[in-house]
Formats: sequence, structure tokens, C-alpha cells
Amino acid sequence: MAFSVVSKKSSKTYYLHSRETVLKGGRTQKIFFFGGEVKEGALDALPDGYEVFENERTGLPMLRRKK
Repeated sequence: MAFSVVSKKSSKTYYLHSRETVLKGGRTQKIFFFGGEVKEGALDALPDGYEVFENERTGLPMLRRKK
């Protein structure tokens, strides 16, 4: 089951995904993002050291490193 978060502003459910992407310098980096549907790359749990917060203006969930 994919990790999900329900937006407080819109009551829509978002699912956490991850993918490897290549930056301009050729370095690869793992990115995390939320999507409205479960697709390839969906994660079952929140990565260690991260927490979810909601953008107050848009209501979209985002990840940030724990302080």
C-alpha cells in the first residue's frame, strides 16, 4: 500500500513517489514527489529523516528534512 496524505485544504488524497533523475552536470539524484494516483515508483513508507508538511496557499503536500 502506497504512503498517502490527505490534504486539509482540498480533502484530496496524494501518494508519495520517488524516481532517479539525471541533473545537467550528469549527476543522478533521487527526487520525491506526491501524485494524485498510484503509479510506478510509489513508496510504501516515508523515507527516514523526512517529514510531510502542507503548503498553506495551495494545499499540496511536500517533503522536507526533519530538523
